[in-house]
Amino acid sequence: MLNCGILRFAMTNYSQQEEHGDLDVPGGVEAHDMNKGPEYGVILPTTVVGSYPVTPGHGLQSLFDPMRAAVKTAVDDQVTAGIDIISDGQVRGDMIQAFTGVVPGIKGQEVTGKVQASASPITVGDVRFARSRKNQVKGIITGPSTLAHGLHISTPMYRDRDELAMDIASAFIGEAKALESLGVTILQLDEPILSTGTADLDVGRKAIELITSSVRIPSCMHVCGNLSGVIDEVIKFPVNILDFEFSNNRKNLELFNARDLGGRMIGYGCVDSTTNTIEPVDEIRKRIDEGIEVFGAEALLIDPDCGMRMRTREAAFTKLSHMVQATREIRESL
Repeated sequence: MLNCGILRFAMTNYSQQEEHGDLDVPGGVEAHDMNKGPEYGVILPTTVVGSYPVTPGHGLQSLFDPMRAAVKTAVDDQVTAGIDIISDGQVRGDMIQAFTGVVPGIKGQEVTGKVQASASPITVGDVRFARSRKNQVKGIITGPSTLAHGLHISTPMYRDRDELAMDIASAFIGEAKALESLGVTILQLDEPILSTGTADLDVGRKAIELITSSVRIPSCMHVCGNLSGVIDEVIKFPVNILDFEFSNNRKNLELFNARDLGGRMIGYGCVDSTTNTIEPVDEIRKRIDEGIEVFGAEALLIDPDCGMRMRTREAAFTKLSHMVQATREIRESL
C-alpha cells in the first residue's frame, strides 16, 4: 500500500519530462516507481473532488466543441486559485452522463446489452488539456457501483446491479490505464452511493479492486455523505487515498479516532460544497487543524467536501482560493 511519502514522490514535477503546452500536448509520461521514496512535494497538498461550474463559450470554436471553453475556464480557475492537484473540471455532464453516452451497452440511462469498454478513452482529451496547464492533475472515473445504481437495466443480460457493476469495472480498466499513461498524479474513483447503504459493499470493493489493480499510480476513492453505517467496510477498499467530507458531515471525523488507516492518506473535505455561502479563511483553517489533530498533517490532502458543479463560478473560485490560503497559513505554522 502506498504511503504518504510515496505520494509526495508521485507529485514530483513532471515538467522535467514535459513542458506546458497547448490543447494538443500529448501525454506519454511513464508511471512512477511505486517502490521509490519521496523526493519532492508539499505537505497538505490541495486538490479538488472534481467538478466545477460550467461556463459555456461563445463564437466559432463553441460550434465545434460547446464545452471547450468551459474546460479551459475550469482548469484556469483552479490554477489561479492555487490548487496543487487540479482536475479537468468534469464539465461535459454529471457523473452518470459523462460516461454513459459512449459506453457500448448503455444508451442514455438504459442498460441495453453487455457493457463493454468504449472504443477510445472518454476523459483523456480534457485531462490532457489540464496537464498542459499544470503537471499535477487528477484523473477521475465514476465508480462502478454508483454508475450501476444510476442506470435502469433493460436487458436480460444482467440479473441485478451487482453483475452490472463488475462489468462496468472491467470496461473502465482501459480508461484507467489511459489516464495512467497520460501521467495523472492520482486516479480517483467516485463512489457516493456507498454511504447510502444501497450498494453491496463487498461487490463494490471487488469492482474497485479490478480497476486499481490494473494501474501503478496512486488511487483514491471519494465517498461523500454520512459514513457512520459503512465506515468499517469502506476503509477496507484497496485504494491509497480515502476521500470524505468533513465540513458538512462533522461527525465523520469522530469515526476515525480509533481506526488504523494502515498508512493511507485522507482526502479531507473542509469546504462546504452544498452552498454558495463563502466560509472565511479562519473557519476553514480551524477545520483543517481539527483534521490534523486526528490524522496528522502528513496524511492529509486538502479539498472541498464534494464537487462544485452546482455552485456559481464566483462562489466556487472563492471557496477554493480561501481553502488554499488557509492551507498555506497552516503550512507556515508547522
